Order: sequence, then structure tokens, then C-alpha cells
Amino acid sequence: MERTVDPAEVGFDPARLTRIDQHFARYVDEGLLAGWQIVVTRRGQVAHASTYGNRDREAGLPVEADTLWRIYSMTKPITSVAAMMLWEEGAFELTDEVSRWIPAFADVRVYDKGSAQRPFTVPTTEPIRIWHLLTHTAGLTYGFMYTHVADALYRAAGYEWSTPPGVDLAQACERWASLPLLFQPGSRWGYSVATDVLGRLVEVVSGQSLDEFVADRILSPLKMSDTRWWVDAADADRLAALYLPDPATGRAVREDRLSAGARRRPTIFSGGGGLISTAADYHRFTQMLLRGGELDGARVLGSRTVRLMTANHLPGGLDLGQLSTGGFAESTFDGVGFGLGFGIVLDPVPGRTHASRGEYFWGGAASTAFWVDPEEELTAMLFTQLLPSSTHPIRPQLRQLVYSALVD
Repeated sequence: MERTVDPAEVGFDPARLTRIDQHFARYVDEGLLAGWQIVVTRRGQVAHASTYGNRDREAGLPVEADTLWRIYSMTKPITSVAAMMLWEEGAFELTDEVSRWIPAFADVRVYDKGSAQRPFTVPTTEPIRIWHLLTHTAGLTYGFMYTHVADALYRAAGYEWSTPPGVDLAQACERWASLPLLFQPGSRWGYSVATDVLGRLVEVVSGQSLDEFVADRILSPLKMSDTRWWVDAADADRLAALYLPDPATGRAVREDRLSAGARRRPTIFSGGGGLISTAADYHRFTQMLLRGGELDGARVLGSRTVRLMTANHLPGGLDLGQLSTGGFAESTFDGVGFGLGFGIVLDPVPGRTHASRGEYFWGGAASTAFWVDPEEELTAMLFTQLLPSSTHPIRPQLRQLVYSALVD
């Protein structure tokens, strides 16, 4: 991507914007990141676009405008949009029970006490509903959390960072439904496989596989031609390598075991974390949201639906600091609510952040991130490939640098 406007014309101090590149270059120069790509827009124009370092450090391949990035949980907003497109067509109500389409969820139970070897469970007092999936209030979890007995049960079943070999989305949902919930549906917030279950709901309701629905109804209309579920041989050298921090030095060390899955067709299309994309493609997705569901004549959602999705849906209007079960998440908690697929800034003061009220955002496990600020008509995206995303405070630092450069 390239800059399309003089930053000063859209309220940025150009000299202050250069701080972004200077700051993040140090992460690469010190070996903490292999490389990165950053894009900042205002009023639909690209005010800042930069790359630094390598997409594949070992091969000496630089980050380029068309580098392919594993966006992991930045897939979640796309899957949430897919579900809400079906909701707009009257296919279901947000209060409908999930078991109407995925019967295995009719008999879920909730962890009460005991160990992973001998857990005791109780019946649900409230069925899992579709809005619970969209808001991560269903009581499901992730195996990689390492904070609760329920997480250990997911790992024991083969669900940590991936799924057992040969398991498809329908089979995974059957298995998750058989495992204890972390809490009663609708009572807490816990980051989870809920968006993967939502992807299965899209399949059942639409009659299409998730990859087909997303391609036909979102990627194609928005001209997101580089977004896909795996990378074939023709584009393999565009894919950024994946890295982990060395426990002793903190330096980024190449990780090939987890990254290999991106080079072959998956058996499960993960609505919660399966997509690979480019900065240019995800920019089009964020611009569609900023414009109220439409981009270049292609309307994906109604403007009121986007407004509904980007409002806080947590019970009682509370924030994540009050309702979260803790553990890994792509968000800070204080002053942040959750909508239908996005974190929502309710009040920037408790989180000590520059963010505007109503800003919505999310990120991916390999340290990618984006946000959309309707008040300032601003979007920002960060792409790199370091697992886990909590390794360095690069997301809040990007926010500090972007908003500090806004001077109108």
C-alpha cells in the first residue's frame, strides 16, 4: 500500500507520524520482531503506510506491500459480519438458541468443581444463544488459556492451538458441545472458540461451507482478492514466516511447526482464526465498516447493523474488567466492552489510552491488530508475525503514536 494523501490535509503532523517508523524499527533492529507493516488512514485516505524488516528473516526476504500475513483472530470480525448478513435476511434472531441449528448444544453442562481428571458439572440455567457466540459470553473457552480446568479438558481432547488431524468444523463443534462450559451462558466474558461455532452456524443456515460463503458474500464484493484460508505454491514466498520469542533473550526465533498449516488446504475452516490476508485487503474491510457497511458501491451490511455490532452488548452494560474470566485475550479490559464481534472502547480513561469512545478493534495471536475510530474517521492496522501477541506492548504503543500525531 502507498500513501494517498498529504498527512497535513487530514489533520496529521507529518513529522510526528515519522515517530511511528522510528519507534517500531527498533524492535526489528534489536531482533525482537522480524519485520512489520503499518497503515494509518483518515477520512478514507491513506495518511501513512510503511514497512520495515523482513517477512522471512532467514531467507532475507523483505516485508513488501503485498506480504501475506496470518491474521488469526482478525478473522473473527469477518465471520461475525458473515453471520450478521444472514441475520439481516431474517434467517435467525440473535436471541435464538444455537441448538436449533447445532443440536449438540442442547445438552451442554457447566463446570462446577473438581479436577480435569474428575470434573463435576451442573446443568445450564440459560441456553447458549447466538448473541452469546458473537460476544464471547457463551461459556466456551480455548485450550491455550491455561487458567481453568475447562481449558485443560480442551487440551486433553486435542484442542489447544489447533484441532486434531482430520477433524472438520462440524465434528469440532460436536466435541466442544460435549465439554463443560467455563460459566453459565450470558453471565461472564471468556475468549473462546465461540466464533468458530458461529462459523458453523453460518454453514448450516446458508447451506454453504464457511469458505464459500465468505468468498461469495464478503471477499468478492469488497475485492479482497488476496484473502484466503491457505497459501498455494505460487504465492508461498509472499507469506511471512512465523516467530516466537526466545525465553532467554527475547529475540524472535523462527517457528516452522505451527506455520506449516498455512501452506495447505485446512480440514477445518476456522471462523475464529483461519484467514490469511494483506494490508490492502484488510484495509478494504475496515473501510467498509467505517463507511457503515458499504465500499465502492458494494453494500455488505446496513448502516444500522454496523451500529448495532459496534455497541456494547455485555450484560448490564459492564466492561471486560468486570466480566472477563481473565487469561489470554486480544484486548485490555478496563473501560472496554464487547459488541457483536469487536472490542468496544466505552471510556478511554480507565485504560489510560488515547482512544475515542466508540472505537472498535481486535487483533490476532501473531501480534496483528486493527482499530476503527468513527469519531475521528480513522483506521489503523499493524501486521507482524510474533506469537503470542502479549509478548510486546506494540498495540498500545501504536495507538499512542498515531493519536499523538493527530493535531487538527
